[in-house]
Formats: sequence, C-alpha cells, structure tokens
Amino acid sequence: MAIFLTKDSKVIVQGMTGAEGMKHTRRMLAAGTDVVGGVNPRKAGTRVDIDGRTVPVFGSVRDAVDTTGADVSVLFVPPPHAKAAVTEAADARIPLAVVITEGIPVHDAVAFQAYARARATRVIGPNCPGLISPGQSNAGIIPADITKPGRIGLVSKSGTLTYQLMYELRDIGFSTCVGIGGDPVIGTTHIDALAAFEADSETDLIVMIGEIGGDAEERAARYVADHVTKPVVGYIAGFTAPEGRTMGHAGAIVSGSSGTAAAKKAALEAAGVSVGATPTETAGLVLALLAETPGNLA
Repeated sequence: MAIFLTKDSKVIVQGMTGAEGMKHTRRMLAAGTDVVGGVNPRKAGTRVDIDGRTVPVFGSVRDAVDTTGADVSVLFVPPPHAKAAVTEAADARIPLAVVITEGIPVHDAVAFQAYARARATRVIGPNCPGLISPGQSNAGIIPADITKPGRIGLVSKSGTLTYQLMYELRDIGFSTCVGIGGDPVIGTTHIDALAAFEADSETDLIVMIGEIGGDAEERAARYVADHVTKPVVGYIAGFTAPEGRTMGHAGAIVSGSSGTAAAKKAALEAAGVSVGATPTETAGLVLALLAETPGNLA
C-alpha cells in the first residue's frame, strides 16, 4: 500500500515538452512511473521519445484522460498559467493534481484550490516537490534513488528536508513521501496526509516536517492527539529565525510567540509527538522508536 500514489497510478504531465517537464518526466519514467501522456495544445498529436519510451502529447487534459485513463497530473507550467492548468485538470475530474510550480500569485492559488476542491480533485502544492511511493511511482521532482520501499510515512513542507530525511532513513524505507509545499495556500495539508497514513495498513510510523509561520503544525498536533494511533516523529525548521521576518517559504513568518518553532514543538510534544532539534536527531528518534518495537517495520 501507499497513499495517494501507487504502481497503478496513470500519470500525465502538463508542460511535459518544456525543459523542466522533459527532464523530470525522464526521471519519473526511470523510477517506474507509468507516464501515459503529456499535455501541450500546440503539440497535440505528436509523440516524444524518452529513453526508449514513446509518450503521446495531447491537446487537453480531457483528451488525455479520455484516451489513457490518467488519474494523476503533474504540472510544470509557468506561474501565470498555473491557475488555468489546475482548473483544466479539475474540469477533467483528475483525482490528483501535483503542482510543482513556485511563484504562483496567492489569489490564483486561492481560486484554483477552491475550484479543484469543489470538483473532488486533490491538489498537492503548489511550490512542492511532489510525492513518491518508492518502488511504485514518483510524481514530481523527488529523487527516486535516495531511499527504498518501507513502512515509514513522511509528510513535509520542505522539499530539501524531505530529501534529507529520506536519505537518513534510507535503510528503513518509506511507504510514501509527500512534499506538501510551504506556500500560504496549499491543497493537501499535514492533517490530510496524517489521516491517510493512519488509515494505511502498510505505514507503521509517521514523520512530519513543519516550519515556522502560521498554525498548520499546531492544528496537526491537535489532530494527532485526537485521531492518530501510530507513532509520530516531528521536526520544525526555523529555530534560529529572527522574530518578525519572513524566512524562506512565503508562508514562514513569525510574530511574537505565534508561529515560532518553540511553540510548534511544544504543541506537538503535548500531543505525544517526539520532536527532533535537527534533521539528524529526528532520524535518530525514528530509529530509537523502531528499536523499542523490534520487528514492527521488518
């Protein structure tokens, strides 16, 4: 099992024929992803050869879905076109849209998130690395060769920290790693991923990575306390960030005690989450929990 993305997922790439789209389509195919098509209205009807695999290009998401049965779209489109691209995917009733694009205006993100939600399209992102179910499928830009299949679930605001935890725990492996993005307005949240991992019979432990700014982690802590029975290990990026200054992701701003790493750490620990001070210490907490429950993730 995995969450949101499995070996049976049929993936299309909006913006596949651009430089970034081609580069990461090649990587997704190499990871075993079933990429069944690309979307570019100007190149409809053409085909692209990628490392021995011929991938058709469709004029619209609807055409791609009708022809291939695609159920996931990965979007590599410029920020000004992201709203239209997500709207098109939602109109085609794509169940999962993974928006890699960064720099999307907040008002556009608000509009397409609401539009997609009303049409039962789950959005991951924007400004995210996507998600990977190692050994099954990879939708986005997460390196596929830094870990292996296992029974840890990972949800993270930070792409870089996603990769670091995947690498540090590579000997254990992951069911699914989800990079939800750190913009102020995102689709899939920590809570959405926590709920999915809790329901997944092949995820035994959850790692949750947050960062300063906002109250998403505090809300996730309340959810863990009320609904999650599996062990959760957390990490909050930004302990050394100066108060009142925007840091990194557009959503990371601290005002007073609200949104600080210390406040988030306290909320998570009150919910029974073990929180590391560094990514390496966080990985160590995972290993310690596994040592307490031998055979749990074998």
